[in-house]
Amino acid sequence: MHPLYAVFLGIIQGLTEFLPISSSGHLALLEHYFKAPGAGLSFDILLHLGTVAALITYFWQDWRNMAVAVSRPSPYTRLDRRLFYCIVAASIPGALAGVLLEHQAETVFREPYRIAILLGSVGLLLILAERLARHERPLTNLKLADAMLIGLSQALAIMPGVSRSGITMTCALFLGFTRETAARFSFLLSTPIIAGAGLWHLRKWLKDTPENLSILAAILGFLAAMASSYLVIRFLLRFLRRHTFYPFAYYRLALAALVLILALFGK
Repeated sequence: MHPLYAVFLGIIQGLTEFLPISSSGHLALLEHYFKAPGAGLSFDILLHLGTVAALITYFWQDWRNMAVAVSRPSPYTRLDRRLFYCIVAASIPGALAGVLLEHQAETVFREPYRIAILLGSVGLLLILAERLARHERPLTNLKLADAMLIGLSQALAIMPGVSRSGITMTCALFLGFTRETAARFSFLLSTPIIAGAGLWHLRKWLKDTPENLSILAAILGFLAAMASSYLVIRFLLRFLRRHTFYPFAYYRLALAALVLILALFGK
């Protein structure tokens, strides 16, 4: 793999993983329409590790507070302890979906017209959530039932085009949370599931013969994924303090329409 292509894939991973536009959908469409070669399992693991590194770096204080709250419970750490248990509980549906539907996610769900339908559907849901939801609840108001509903929605992200961040943020908006809170909890929730996916693929990779991957390409891809992920997380949390999700919803609808038009012409 050429080092510049490794950087390109790392940037694409970081940009689309945390914006509510579907990273897996974009990568599948890129491979289909531009015949772009896949990253390979070993490089895919590195990209996941890069995004996890960005999440842990950005939310280090949050994870530190939760670790302290769980290890040394007190009335003062009750909110951080509840947040930790909410993240654990909400991660279970997504983990089960990843294990049980992995083959379908890599084959059946990767047809362009299916991706387009899911891109458009979640885009419409995001618009409805913006128009109908209250946008009032802070993260401190998160309950276990809320977390489980968001976790169930995350299980749908096994299908390319749904978007893990897109569907969890949409669900959180429908539950009345503020836009920034929806994004923040979505990012925190994505940490164990992305890390788990990386470890799951690592287990499979170790059983097979690793692909040829230069050290330079591996390092550059990892750093590109980490840097772009960090910048996108920072950007979106600041953006949503004063803006809505409408730009991302309209982008999803436009991309879905384009893919469906191409599908009608047999592309």
